[in-house]
Amino acid sequence: MLGAKRLELLRELVPNAKTIAMLVYPNTRNTEAERKDVQAAALKVGQPLMVEDVTSERDIDAAFVAFDERGAGALIAGSSPFMTFHNKQVIALAARHRLPTIYTLREFAEAGGLMSYGAGIADAYRQLGVYAARILKGETPGGLPVMRSTKFEFVINLKTARNLGLNVPPTVLARADEVIE
Repeated sequence: MLGAKRLELLRELVPNAKTIAMLVYPNTRNTEAERKDVQAAALKVGQPLMVEDVTSERDIDAAFVAFDERGAGALIAGSSPFMTFHNKQVIALAARHRLPTIYTLREFAEAGGLMSYGAGIADAYRQLGVYAARILKGETPGGLPVMRSTKFEFVINLKTARNLGLNVPPTVLARADEVIE
């Protein structure tokens, strides 16, 4: 799963983070699978992990207070439409609390977030177009195969890294699909 890869990238960029936090919109199949993936990966490498469920703007604010109080050194922002809708708030709080954060979509890194790793939205829309064309040509939706993204993008924002006082290792830069100056 992608959550384990995000944890790996975050640990590589912020190796001194004693505790890594995760912000999750709960109770959806995808977010619960992502939570379990990250928890299993953290357990495997002995990484302390704290998870905060958020369902409102107020919850997001409270989560960042909890991250400060409990000494989180980095953050994984979970994937969900809720997080995408509240991206500006999450990015601003991560900057204010000086918390290195990895996101699911490149749009977060483009908007000032530290880095992202996930499927490209443009690729997903292309796949959606292929599905729509097949349906319009008469195929039944239930007969179409489930398609998963096969292309994943790693984007890092160097300006944000500098603002956080992070030195991005050359190994991380070399793996990036895009580096935002």
